[in-house]
Amino acid sequence: MTSSLSTVVYTDGACSGNPGPGGWAWIVPDGAFAAGFETRSTNQRMEIMAAWRAVEAIDGPMEVRSDSTYVVNCFRDRWWEGWLARNWHNSQRKPVANRDLWEPFIDLVRSRSGVTFSWVKGHGGDPWNDRVDRLAVEAARNQAARSGLETPTALGSPDRPGARRESSGQGSATAKPTKPAGTTGTPTPGGAGGATDVPPAGVLSYANGVTGHSVVVLGHQPPEIGGYDANPWADAVQRRLGEILQAKASLHEDLVVVSGLRLGSEQLAAEAALAAGLDLVVVLPYPEPDAPWPAPRQARFAELVAAAKGVLVLQHKRPDSAAQAGTALSRRDGWLARHASEAILVWDGQDQRLARLHRSLVDHLGDDVWVLDPREVR
Repeated sequence: MTSSLSTVVYTDGACSGNPGPGGWAWIVPDGAFAAGFETRSTNQRMEIMAAWRAVEAIDGPMEVRSDSTYVVNCFRDRWWEGWLARNWHNSQRKPVANRDLWEPFIDLVRSRSGVTFSWVKGHGGDPWNDRVDRLAVEAARNQAARSGLETPTALGSPDRPGARRESSGQGSATAKPTKPAGTTGTPTPGGAGGATDVPPAGVLSYANGVTGHSVVVLGHQPPEIGGYDANPWADAVQRRLGEILQAKASLHEDLVVVSGLRLGSEQLAAEAALAAGLDLVVVLPYPEPDAPWPAPRQARFAELVAAAKGVLVLQHKRPDSAAQAGTALSRRDGWLARHASEAILVWDGQDQRLARLHRSLVDHLGDDVWVLDPREVR
Protein backbone atom coordinates (compact mmCIF):
# COMPACT_ATOMS: atom_id res chain seq x y z
CA MET A 1 0.00 0.00 0.00
CA THR A 2 1.25 3.50 -0.82
CA SER A 3 2.34 5.53 2.22
CA SER A 4 0.52 8.82 2.79
CA LEU A 5 3.98 10.45 2.62
CA SER A 6 4.80 8.85 -0.73
CA THR A 7 4.41 10.81 -3.96
CA VAL A 8 2.43 9.03 -6.67
CA VAL A 9 3.59 9.76 -10.20
CA TYR A 10 2.14 8.44 -13.45
CA THR A 11 4.49 7.86 -16.39
CA ASP A 12 4.00 6.97 -20.04
CA GLY A 13 5.87 6.78 -23.32
CA ALA A 14 4.65 6.98 -26.91
CA CYS A 15 6.05 6.61 -30.39
CA SER A 16 4.69 7.56 -33.80
CA GLY A 17 5.90 4.41 -35.49
CA ASN A 18 8.21 1.96 -33.77
CA PRO A 19 10.87 3.19 -34.24
CA GLY A 20 9.85 6.75 -34.97
CA PRO A 21 9.41 10.15 -33.30
CA GLY A 22 9.01 9.49 -29.58
CA GLY A 23 7.62 11.25 -26.53
CA TRP A 24 7.66 10.65 -22.79
CA ALA A 25 5.81 12.21 -19.87
CA TRP A 26 5.22 12.06 -16.14
CA ILE A 27 2.57 13.70 -13.99
CA VAL A 28 1.85 13.94 -10.27
CA PRO A 29 -1.93 13.99 -9.62
CA ASP A 30 -2.93 17.60 -8.97
CA GLY A 31 0.74 18.55 -9.14
CA ALA A 32 3.77 18.95 -11.36
CA PHE A 33 4.35 17.40 -14.78
CA ALA A 34 6.95 17.20 -17.50
CA ALA A 35 7.16 15.87 -21.04
CA GLY A 36 10.01 15.45 -23.51
CA PHE A 37 10.78 13.96 -26.89
CA GLU A 38 13.32 12.22 -29.12
CA THR A 39 13.43 12.50 -32.89
CA ARG A 40 13.84 8.74 -33.35
CA SER A 41 13.11 6.24 -30.62
CA THR A 42 10.97 3.22 -29.66
CA ASN A 43 8.00 2.73 -27.39
CA GLN A 44 10.02 0.83 -24.82
CA ARG A 45 12.76 3.45 -24.69
CA MET A 46 10.18 6.15 -24.15
CA GLU A 47 8.55 4.14 -21.34
CA ILE A 48 11.94 3.79 -19.62
CA MET A 49 12.76 7.46 -20.16
CA ALA A 50 9.45 8.59 -18.67
CA ALA A 51 9.96 6.64 -15.45
CA TRP A 52 13.65 7.60 -15.24
CA ARG A 53 12.92 11.31 -15.61
CA ALA A 54 10.20 11.09 -12.96
CA VAL A 55 12.54 9.48 -10.43
CA GLU A 56 15.19 12.08 -11.25
CA ALA A 57 12.77 14.95 -10.72
CA ILE A 58 10.96 13.90 -7.53
CA ASP A 59 12.58 13.60 -4.12
CA GLY A 60 11.57 11.31 -1.28
CA PRO A 61 9.48 8.14 -1.26
CA MET A 62 7.50 7.68 -4.45
CA GLU A 63 5.31 5.21 -6.32
CA VAL A 64 5.75 5.11 -10.09
CA ARG A 65 2.56 4.00 -11.81
CA SER A 66 3.06 2.85 -15.40
CA ASP A 67 1.05 0.86 -17.94
CA SER A 68 4.34 -0.64 -19.16
CA THR A 69 4.98 -4.11 -17.74
CA TYR A 70 8.46 -3.77 -19.27
CA VAL A 71 9.26 -1.00 -16.77
CA VAL A 72 7.25 -2.25 -13.80
CA ASN A 73 8.43 -5.87 -13.93
CA CYS A 74 12.08 -4.82 -14.15
CA PHE A 75 11.81 -3.57 -10.57
CA ARG A 76 8.83 -5.40 -9.10
CA ASP A 77 10.07 -8.80 -10.34
CA ARG A 78 13.72 -7.72 -9.96
CA TRP A 79 14.79 -8.47 -13.52
CA TRP A 80 17.70 -6.12 -12.98
CA GLU A 81 19.32 -8.50 -10.47
CA GLY A 82 19.63 -11.19 -13.14
CA TRP A 83 20.93 -8.67 -15.66
CA LEU A 84 23.70 -7.58 -13.30
CA ALA A 85 24.56 -11.14 -12.31
CA ARG A 86 24.89 -12.09 -16.00
CA ASN A 87 26.89 -8.96 -16.86
CA TRP A 88 23.99 -7.28 -18.66
CA HIS A 89 22.70 -10.33 -20.49
CA ASN A 90 19.10 -11.52 -20.27
CA SER A 91 17.85 -15.01 -19.39
CA GLN A 92 18.51 -16.11 -22.98
CA ARG A 93 22.14 -14.93 -22.70
CA LYS A 94 21.55 -12.09 -25.14
CA PRO A 95 22.61 -8.49 -24.43
CA VAL A 96 19.93 -6.57 -22.54
CA ALA A 97 18.12 -4.20 -24.87
CA ASN A 98 18.23 -0.50 -24.02
CA ARG A 99 21.11 -0.95 -21.57
CA ASP A 100 22.20 2.66 -22.14
CA LEU A 101 18.95 3.76 -20.43
CA TRP A 102 18.46 0.89 -18.02
CA GLU A 103 21.92 1.07 -16.44
CA PRO A 104 21.79 4.68 -15.17
CA PHE A 105 18.10 4.34 -14.31
CA ILE A 106 18.65 1.21 -12.23
CA ASP A 107 21.67 2.81 -10.54
CA LEU A 108 19.48 5.79 -9.62
CA VAL A 109 16.70 3.64 -8.14
CA ARG A 110 19.22 1.52 -6.20
CA SER A 111 20.83 4.65 -4.78
CA ARG A 112 17.55 5.72 -3.21
CA SER A 113 15.07 4.19 -0.81
CA GLY A 114 11.32 4.15 -1.02
CA VAL A 115 10.91 3.99 -4.81
CA THR A 116 8.25 1.45 -5.80
CA PHE A 117 6.60 0.56 -9.10
CA SER A 118 3.04 -0.56 -9.85
CA TRP A 119 1.16 -1.39 -13.01
CA VAL A 120 -1.96 0.46 -14.15
CA LYS A 121 -4.09 -0.71 -17.04
CA GLY A 122 -3.64 1.55 -20.05
CA HIS A 123 -6.89 3.15 -21.28
CA GLY A 124 -8.62 1.47 -18.35
CA GLY A 125 -10.47 4.52 -17.02
CA ASP A 126 -7.77 5.94 -14.72
CA PRO A 127 -7.91 9.72 -15.41
CA TRP A 128 -4.23 10.29 -14.59
CA ASN A 129 -3.07 7.49 -16.85
CA ASP A 130 -5.16 9.13 -19.56
CA ARG A 131 -3.58 12.54 -18.90
CA VAL A 132 -0.01 11.28 -18.97
CA ASP A 133 -0.79 9.29 -22.13
CA ARG A 134 -2.02 12.47 -23.82
CA LEU A 135 1.10 14.35 -22.74
CA ALA A 136 3.41 11.66 -24.13
CA VAL A 137 1.51 11.40 -27.42
CA GLU A 138 1.53 15.20 -27.76
CA ALA A 139 5.29 15.31 -27.17
CA ALA A 140 5.86 12.62 -29.80
CA ARG A 141 3.64 14.27 -32.41
CA ASN A 142 4.77 17.87 -31.86
CA GLN A 143 8.41 17.04 -31.00
CA ALA A 144 8.19 19.60 -28.23
CA ALA A 145 8.86 19.54 -24.49
CA ARG A 146 6.72 21.13 -21.79
CA SER A 147 6.54 21.18 -17.99
CA GLY A 148 4.74 22.90 -15.16
CA LEU A 149 3.89 22.88 -11.47
CA GLU A 150 0.14 22.40 -11.91
CA THR A 151 -2.05 20.01 -13.87
CA PRO A 152 -2.01 21.03 -17.55
CA THR A 153 -5.38 22.10 -18.91
CA ALA A 154 -4.59 21.78 -22.63
CA LEU A 155 -3.78 18.23 -23.65
CA GLY A 156 -3.26 16.45 -26.93
CA SER A 157 -5.47 13.63 -28.16
CA PRO A 158 -5.04 10.18 -26.57
CA ASP A 159 -3.33 7.20 -28.09
CA ARG A 160 -5.67 4.66 -29.71
CA PRO A 161 -7.75 3.22 -26.83
CA GLY A 162 -6.99 -0.44 -26.27
CA ALA A 163 -3.82 -0.52 -28.38
CA ARG A 164 -0.91 -1.75 -26.28
CA ARG A 165 2.52 -0.51 -27.09
CA GLU A 166 4.80 -3.11 -25.54
CA SER A 167 4.94 -6.75 -24.62
CA SER A 168 5.24 -8.10 -21.10
CA GLY A 169 8.47 -9.85 -21.95
CA GLN A 170 12.00 -8.52 -22.08
CA GLY A 171 12.33 -8.35 -25.87
CA SER A 172 11.39 -5.71 -28.34
CA ALA A 173 7.82 -5.15 -29.48
CA THR A 174 5.95 -3.20 -32.11
CA ALA A 175 2.84 -1.09 -32.03
CA LYS A 176 -0.16 -3.06 -33.19
CA PRO A 177 -3.95 -2.74 -33.38
CA THR A 178 -6.26 -4.66 -31.14
CA LYS A 179 -7.91 -7.90 -32.19
CA PRO A 180 -11.60 -7.41 -32.99
CA ALA A 181 -14.18 -8.85 -30.66
CA GLY A 182 -15.72 -12.15 -31.57
CA THR A 183 -12.58 -13.65 -33.12
CA THR A 184 -10.61 -16.69 -32.11
CA GLY A 185 -7.43 -18.50 -33.04
CA THR A 186 -3.95 -17.02 -33.43
CA PRO A 187 -3.58 -13.22 -33.42
CA THR A 188 -1.25 -11.42 -35.80
CA PRO A 189 2.33 -11.87 -34.62
CA GLY A 190 4.50 -8.99 -33.51
CA GLY A 191 7.70 -8.33 -31.62
CA ALA A 192 10.57 -10.68 -30.86
CA GLY A 193 10.03 -14.38 -31.35
CA GLY A 194 6.51 -13.95 -32.65
CA ALA A 195 5.20 -12.52 -29.37
CA THR A 196 1.96 -10.61 -29.45
CA ASP A 197 -0.12 -8.58 -27.06
CA VAL A 198 -3.83 -9.17 -27.55
CA PRO A 199 -6.50 -6.63 -26.61
CA PRO A 200 -7.02 -5.65 -22.98
CA ALA A 201 -10.62 -6.81 -22.53
CA GLY A 202 -11.11 -7.60 -18.85
CA VAL A 203 -13.79 -10.24 -19.46
CA LEU A 204 -12.16 -11.97 -22.44
CA SER A 205 -15.05 -10.83 -24.61
CA TYR A 206 -13.09 -11.34 -27.84
CA ALA A 207 -12.70 -15.14 -27.37
CA ASN A 208 -15.32 -16.36 -29.82
CA GLY A 209 -17.82 -13.83 -28.52
CA VAL A 210 -17.75 -15.26 -24.98
CA THR A 211 -18.37 -12.62 -22.33
CA GLY A 212 -18.61 -12.92 -18.60
CA HIS A 213 -16.95 -12.76 -15.21
CA SER A 214 -13.66 -14.56 -15.86
CA VAL A 215 -11.91 -16.77 -13.30
CA VAL A 216 -8.48 -18.09 -14.25
CA VAL A 217 -7.09 -21.18 -12.49
CA LEU A 218 -3.34 -21.73 -12.24
CA GLY A 219 -1.09 -23.78 -9.99
CA HIS A 220 0.89 -26.94 -9.42
CA GLN A 221 1.81 -29.32 -12.21
CA PRO A 222 2.89 -32.93 -11.98
CA PRO A 223 4.66 -34.54 -10.20
CA GLU A 224 2.94 -32.50 -7.49
CA ILE A 225 -0.67 -33.36 -6.59
CA GLY A 226 -0.10 -37.06 -7.12
CA GLY A 227 1.93 -37.37 -10.31
CA TYR A 228 1.09 -37.61 -14.01
CA ASP A 229 -1.49 -40.38 -13.92
CA ALA A 230 -5.00 -40.25 -12.50
CA ASN A 231 -4.86 -40.49 -8.71
CA PRO A 232 -7.06 -39.81 -5.65
CA TRP A 233 -5.20 -36.62 -4.75
CA ALA A 234 -5.76 -35.02 -8.16
CA ASP A 235 -9.37 -36.18 -8.08
CA ALA A 236 -9.82 -34.44 -4.72
CA VAL A 237 -8.34 -31.21 -6.07
CA GLN A 238 -10.65 -31.38 -9.09
CA ARG A 239 -13.69 -31.93 -6.87
CA ARG A 240 -12.74 -29.00 -4.67
CA LEU A 241 -12.18 -26.76 -7.69
CA GLY A 242 -15.61 -27.79 -8.96
CA GLU A 243 -17.20 -26.80 -5.64
CA ILE A 244 -15.46 -23.42 -5.67
CA LEU A 245 -16.37 -22.71 -9.28
CA GLN A 246 -20.02 -23.66 -8.73
CA ALA A 247 -20.14 -21.36 -5.71
CA LYS A 248 -18.77 -18.54 -7.83
CA ALA A 249 -21.28 -19.35 -10.56
CA SER A 250 -24.05 -18.83 -8.03
CA LEU A 251 -22.75 -15.28 -7.55
CA HIS A 252 -21.98 -14.60 -11.23
CA GLU A 253 -24.43 -16.03 -13.73
CA ASP A 254 -22.04 -15.11 -16.53
CA LEU A 255 -19.06 -16.96 -15.04
CA VAL A 256 -16.33 -17.99 -17.51
CA VAL A 257 -13.56 -20.35 -16.42
CA VAL A 258 -10.19 -19.61 -18.06
CA SER A 259 -7.50 -22.27 -18.40
CA GLY A 260 -4.21 -22.64 -20.22
CA LEU A 261 -4.66 -26.44 -20.16
CA ARG A 262 -1.22 -27.21 -18.78
CA LEU A 263 -1.02 -30.60 -17.09
CA GLY A 264 -2.02 -30.51 -13.44
CA SER A 265 -4.11 -27.75 -11.88
CA GLU A 266 -5.06 -26.05 -15.15
CA GLN A 267 -6.48 -29.20 -16.75
CA LEU A 268 -8.17 -30.17 -13.49
CA ALA A 269 -9.93 -26.79 -13.52
CA ALA A 270 -11.02 -27.28 -17.12
CA GLU A 271 -12.39 -30.72 -16.30
CA ALA A 272 -14.21 -29.30 -13.27
CA ALA A 273 -15.70 -26.46 -15.31
CA LEU A 274 -17.03 -28.77 -18.02
CA ALA A 275 -18.41 -31.20 -15.44
CA ALA A 276 -20.29 -28.32 -13.82
CA GLY A 277 -21.64 -27.12 -17.16
CA LEU A 278 -19.70 -23.84 -17.05
CA ASP A 279 -18.26 -21.95 -20.02
CA LEU A 280 -14.58 -22.66 -20.61
CA VAL A 281 -12.16 -20.37 -22.44
CA VAL A 282 -8.69 -21.67 -23.32
CA VAL A 283 -5.73 -19.27 -23.49
CA LEU A 284 -2.56 -20.83 -24.90
CA PRO A 285 0.92 -19.29 -24.84
CA TYR A 286 1.76 -20.59 -28.35
CA PRO A 287 0.44 -23.18 -30.83
CA GLU A 288 0.49 -26.87 -29.89
CA PRO A 289 1.96 -26.65 -26.37
CA ASP A 290 0.98 -30.32 -26.00
CA ALA A 291 3.41 -31.48 -28.71
CA PRO A 292 5.93 -33.04 -26.25
CA TRP A 293 3.23 -34.94 -24.33
CA PRO A 294 2.36 -38.64 -24.66
CA ALA A 295 -0.36 -39.47 -27.19
CA PRO A 296 -3.13 -40.05 -24.58
CA ARG A 297 -2.43 -36.65 -23.04
CA GLN A 298 -2.49 -35.00 -26.45
CA ALA A 299 -5.83 -36.64 -27.21
CA ARG A 300 -7.40 -35.31 -24.01
CA PHE A 301 -5.91 -31.86 -24.64
CA ALA A 302 -7.58 -31.84 -28.07
CA GLU A 303 -10.90 -32.87 -26.53
CA LEU A 304 -10.75 -30.06 -23.97
CA VAL A 305 -9.89 -27.50 -26.66
CA ALA A 306 -12.82 -28.73 -28.75
CA ALA A 307 -15.16 -28.41 -25.76
CA ALA A 308 -14.13 -24.82 -25.01
CA LYS A 309 -16.37 -21.90 -25.92
CA GLY A 310 -13.38 -19.92 -27.15
CA VAL A 311 -9.67 -20.42 -27.76
CA LEU A 312 -7.03 -17.69 -27.86
CA VAL A 313 -3.36 -18.21 -28.78
CA LEU A 314 -1.08 -15.41 -27.58
CA GLN A 315 1.94 -16.12 -29.77
CA HIS A 316 2.01 -16.95 -33.44
CA LYS A 317 5.21 -19.01 -33.51
CA ARG A 318 6.13 -22.07 -31.46
CA PRO A 319 9.29 -21.48 -29.37
CA ASP A 320 12.58 -22.90 -30.62
CA SER A 321 14.03 -23.67 -27.19
CA ALA A 322 13.09 -24.43 -23.60
CA ALA A 323 14.17 -20.92 -22.64
CA GLN A 324 11.83 -19.37 -25.21
CA ALA A 325 9.02 -21.64 -24.02
CA GLY A 326 9.58 -20.49 -20.46
CA THR A 327 9.48 -16.86 -21.53
CA ALA A 328 6.24 -17.46 -23.44
CA LEU A 329 4.67 -19.13 -20.42
CA SER A 330 5.69 -16.25 -18.18
CA ARG A 331 4.20 -13.84 -20.71
CA ARG A 332 0.99 -15.86 -20.70
CA ASP A 333 0.82 -15.82 -16.88
CA GLY A 334 1.27 -12.05 -16.88
CA TRP A 335 -1.38 -11.60 -19.55
CA LEU A 336 -3.85 -13.72 -17.57
CA ALA A 337 -3.12 -11.75 -14.40
CA ARG A 338 -3.90 -8.51 -16.24
CA HIS A 339 -7.11 -9.65 -17.90
CA ALA A 340 -8.96 -11.99 -15.54
CA SER A 341 -11.61 -10.84 -13.09
CA GLU A 342 -10.47 -13.30 -10.42
CA ALA A 343 -7.85 -16.00 -9.98
CA ILE A 344 -7.61 -19.31 -8.15
CA LEU A 345 -4.08 -20.53 -7.44
CA VAL A 346 -3.56 -24.17 -6.46
CA TRP A 347 -0.48 -23.71 -4.31
CA ASP A 348 1.04 -25.31 -1.24
CA GLY A 349 2.63 -22.04 -0.13
CA GLN A 350 6.15 -23.37 -0.67
CA ASP A 351 6.88 -23.56 -4.39
CA GLN A 352 8.86 -20.39 -5.19
CA ARG A 353 7.80 -20.12 -8.84
CA LEU A 354 4.19 -20.11 -7.72
CA ALA A 355 5.08 -17.65 -4.96
CA ARG A 356 6.22 -15.20 -7.65
CA LEU A 357 3.07 -15.89 -9.64
CA HIS A 358 0.98 -15.28 -6.52
CA ARG A 359 2.62 -11.88 -6.01
CA SER A 360 1.91 -10.96 -9.62
CA LEU A 361 -1.72 -12.02 -9.34
CA VAL A 362 -2.20 -10.03 -6.14
CA ASP A 363 -0.53 -6.99 -7.71
CA HIS A 364 -3.09 -7.06 -10.51
CA LEU A 365 -6.21 -8.48 -8.86
CA GLY A 366 -5.82 -7.53 -5.20
CA ASP A 367 -8.21 -9.41 -2.94
CA ASP A 368 -9.69 -11.37 -5.85
CA VAL A 369 -6.98 -14.05 -5.65
CA TRP A 370 -7.93 -17.30 -3.94
CA VAL A 371 -5.39 -19.91 -2.84
CA LEU A 372 -6.34 -23.59 -2.74
CA ASP A 373 -3.75 -25.55 -0.74
CA PRO A 374 -3.77 -29.05 -2.28
CA ARG A 375 -2.58 -30.56 0.99
CA GLU A 376 -5.85 -29.59 2.62
CA VAL A 377 -7.90 -31.77 0.28
CA ARG A 378 -5.54 -34.74 0.17
